[in-house]
Amino acid sequence: MKFGVGQPFRRVEDLRFITGTGRFTDDHHYDGEAHGFVLRAPMAHGLISRLDLTAARAMPGVLGAWSAADLDAAGLGTLPAVVVLEHAEGGRMPTPARPLLARDKIRHVGEPVAFIVAKTLAQAVEAAEAAVLEIDELPVAIDPASALADGAPLLFEEAPGNLAVHWALGDAAATTAALEASDRVVELELVNNRIVVSSMEPRNAIGLHDAESGRFTLVTGSQGSHMIRAWLFEPVFGLKPEALRVVTPDVGGGFGMKAVPYPEQGLVLFAARELGRPVRWQSSRSEAFLSDTQGRDNVSKAWLGLGAEGRFTALKVETLASAGGALSAFGVYCPTLSGPPMAPGVYRIPKVSTDVRIAYTNNAPMDAYRGAGRPEAAYLIERLVDKAARETGIAPDRLRALNMIAPEEMPHTTDTGVTYDSGDFAAVMRAGMAAADWDGFPDRRAKGDGKRDGLLRGIGLAYYIERTGVPGKEGAVVEIGAEGRILLHVGTQSTGQGHETTYVQMLAEQLAVDPALITVKTGDTDQPLPSAGGTVASRTMVHGGGALRLAGADVIGKGRAAAARLLDVADEAVTFDEGMFRAEGTNRTMGLIDVARAAGGLTGVGDFEQNIGTFPNGAHVCEVAVDPETGRIVVERYTVVDDFGRTLNPLVLSGQIHGGIAQGIGQAMIEHTVYDPDTGQMLSGSFMDYGLPRADDLPFFQVATQNVPCTTNPLGIKGAGEAGAIGAPPAFVNAVMDALVPYGIAHLDMPLTPARVWEAIEAAKTK
Repeated sequence: MKFGVGQPFRRVEDLRFITGTGRFTDDHHYDGEAHGFVLRAPMAHGLISRLDLTAARAMPGVLGAWSAADLDAAGLGTLPAVVVLEHAEGGRMPTPARPLLARDKIRHVGEPVAFIVAKTLAQAVEAAEAAVLEIDELPVAIDPASALADGAPLLFEEAPGNLAVHWALGDAAATTAALEASDRVVELELVNNRIVVSSMEPRNAIGLHDAESGRFTLVTGSQGSHMIRAWLFEPVFGLKPEALRVVTPDVGGGFGMKAVPYPEQGLVLFAARELGRPVRWQSSRSEAFLSDTQGRDNVSKAWLGLGAEGRFTALKVETLASAGGALSAFGVYCPTLSGPPMAPGVYRIPKVSTDVRIAYTNNAPMDAYRGAGRPEAAYLIERLVDKAARETGIAPDRLRALNMIAPEEMPHTTDTGVTYDSGDFAAVMRAGMAAADWDGFPDRRAKGDGKRDGLLRGIGLAYYIERTGVPGKEGAVVEIGAEGRILLHVGTQSTGQGHETTYVQMLAEQLAVDPALITVKTGDTDQPLPSAGGTVASRTMVHGGGALRLAGADVIGKGRAAAARLLDVADEAVTFDEGMFRAEGTNRTMGLIDVARAAGGLTGVGDFEQNIGTFPNGAHVCEVAVDPETGRIVVERYTVVDDFGRTLNPLVLSGQIHGGIAQGIGQAMIEHTVYDPDTGQMLSGSFMDYGLPRADDLPFFQVATQNVPCTTNPLGIKGAGEAGAIGAPPAFVNAVMDALVPYGIAHLDMPLTPARVWEAIEAAKTK
């Protein structure tokens, strides 16, 4: 089929985006709407000694102003911690309450303190300036090591020593014994730097309340309206989820940050009920830096044991991670349940253990960011393997191939308890190296290095594997109307990935209809879906695609029954092929759309559940040139070969890989969230101080696939949306370290800014 699965079908949503006719949250307006503004904490840690909103309430245009005391009096609850773990020593981790507004203590700059609503945004801002807020400042701890140290300022009484959770995986004693018996142990300490998510569309929320029915509506950019409703409404308002409708229109980027509920979403709903009118809130970019959840931010020490022939014997990891100044929904998930189980990567490592301590710190709360723990795991093992290759003198590709799990070992269960179902890692690595012309690099290095242009060149290889598809269910409904149009309801949410295109392509192939007949509807909790989750962990095409297949099959089945009646034959005598129902043994046929018209419409329902992950994997090869006089790095070539099980749309897939690589290189080369260690003030709170990758920082990417079908889902696909961001950081850093070999520099922590690289080179010159 021309537009079938596997074809480079152009994105159907792009026309409205490039012509400015997309409908984002800020494009929705309602009669009588008011504007909300959040008064935020100007310091990182302190006790609120006075909060007086009297003058603010008296300002022109002000309709209401509320503090935590007002919300408590109204009986509002707090935002939930969705993931709660047991301590390694036993006992449940504490879950300090996260109210919509700070009650009596401030724990990070930008924490919401009061909510002010006025007829215009300017009036709300002016009223906030009239509010009296006095805070008795306390000492701060902005990183996990400082927060866990003796005598550190305590953030929560419920969390002694600022420990959010102590979590462990694997047999530590057996791993230590295996390391001690190894011929060589390679050690590495590395930082996974804190990231500001920087989505193109900042967060937002519009609250509406119908006094007659008592029903609320929330319009907000999210990664799944059903997730937000489940995690926000009942915990905060104490009402059944059905009393809230959540609508998510077009969304300009999510990356994990928009998968969780935020105080502002509850505040606009509360204010709408109090005022009897719609209330809107739109984050500024400055607010986003301070109040969006942030990503990564951990420090790990790792030990990799090797036998005499270079085979890996054991891996031990100790990690300190940050939870930030509040416990976000998945705040402890990434450094525990997500990352450490993937620590062995694609390698046979008989013994693996991880010890993780997560601390409360005086900065923005932590949560998922593209990859959500798997980039940290891939970065650690791939940097460690590269260091082992240098210390042993074994070529990095040969050392990897020697230890890679082979296809004949599938399914393979790692020592961390994860079962890989499929993959040919060594073959994909060889394909990636061939596509990158790995063997030709020495010539390129010789022609460019030294006196010719003064630049040092390096090549880096990294092999990633990740687990995608958070367990759960997704539903889909296919409605073919009597007028011949097709409406597909799904519960997942696109934030720019091109889901609409892929869903249209998949359904058009299954039903053998013109793609132009299909409209995809998502992002509304009032949709007629049997179940719905959202878009996290690259689960959309596995779960949503599985549900779509079931719904399509159901509508075909119902169409067959209707066609049998219309063709005056038994159901079993009707076949469906290429969009046509045929009565066997006759020349009578009817098209699916004609049958739907005659039947007054057809509806198919699918409900798909998957509790086993998929394991995309691939090889990234990066070439860089480093200027030793300035520390500037130029990425000259970048090549990726991935195994995604099955490619649904190569254009959409390439777009996802390109974006992921850009974000991964951004973290590795330039992005750096900086807080003042003495005050907790954010020093990188705008794009003047926080760098994002630009077009001229990146080369054209060479992207290809070498797929091995996945065995854990009927479509044979492996999630792809986060893959680029997982493989890019270690490939980039490995390449830079290769370039810096002449200076004896074995490791530098991300981001490898020009200043950091130049300082390392200058320091090496003095040794």
